[in-house]
Amino acid sequence: MAASMNDPILAGPPVRRNILGSLIGIAAIIAVGIIGYYLFPNNLALLTRIIAIAFLVLSVDLVTGYCGVATLGHAALFGAGAYAAGIASAHYGISDPLLMTIVGALAGALAGLVSGLIILRAHGLPQLVLSIAVIHLFHEAANKASSWTGGSDGLSGISPTALLGIFEFDLWGRTSYVYGLVLLLLVFILLQVLVRSPFGMLARGVREDPVRISAMGASVQSVLVRMYVISGVVAGIGGALNAISTQVVGLDSLSFTLSAESLVMLVLGGTGSLYGALIGTVVFMWFEDVVSAANPFHWLTMVGALLIAVVLFAPKGLYGTAAAFAERMRGRRA
Repeated sequence: MAASMNDPILAGPPVRRNILGSLIGIAAIIAVGIIGYYLFPNNLALLTRIIAIAFLVLSVDLVTGYCGVATLGHAALFGAGAYAAGIASAHYGISDPLLMTIVGALAGALAGLVSGLIILRAHGLPQLVLSIAVIHLFHEAANKASSWTGGSDGLSGISPTALLGIFEFDLWGRTSYVYGLVLLLLVFILLQVLVRSPFGMLARGVREDPVRISAMGASVQSVLVRMYVISGVVAGIGGALNAISTQVVGLDSLSFTLSAESLVMLVLGGTGSLYGALIGTVVFMWFEDVVSAANPFHWLTMVGALLIAVVLFAPKGLYGTAAAFAERMRGRRA
């Protein structure tokens, strides 16, 4: 069955608008990164943590937003990258930040392949249950392998050397922050290319109508597994960055709570959009930090109220709702 450019599943937005949107997105990330560096010089550790979690939320968006796979176990990929990078440094003396990042990405890809093959055997609610089982299995495996992971005490002894032999990882977190920001830019650009490629359009088609995609001769299972592996690479990079910046890896990197929060961040920003994933991460984590400091006893109530308000009044997420509003305004002017 041949597909035409008028096919609503496979047809993409105009190329010129895509390029302009990508350039604006890249410029926005750079601008926000520079502003954060100079506006919050004493809080770079939090900003680096936000960047690391942004990788996780982007990876969730790839499988949930673009492929429609329900998951609450994606922290398994993030934690795999964090522990792999940490173990490489603490046990094998691989302390070059670039090599640690590569190790984390490979471990995330492997974790994505394993968990994807398990989770994708089911659909709907059973799929969600399988993802929860996967994150608990990864968490328990890391806890039991205490000789390698440190168990409940965490993995310490991670000592990254100077980046490119020049930039030391200081106590202020300046090198970690800039390194994370550069990684985020590179990954964001590559993901922009990916989601607008024929493979990305095919993934959207799987989300919208898997039966139709199968009828066209494409393998739905193959698309989903490949996207899971790619998302594992992205999450693994985030985990490695977290291990490099904090120089310790704990079981919280493999927690169900982290998985659930990453999905909440994605919904908050807007699913099916890389911009939404970034915006949701920044808003959620920054709001959480501010309200927990202002009111240590009732901050969860405020976070809950924010999420309820967004779901009720902006069901497409902050970015998704704003984009839809801008599109309506553009249509009226035309």
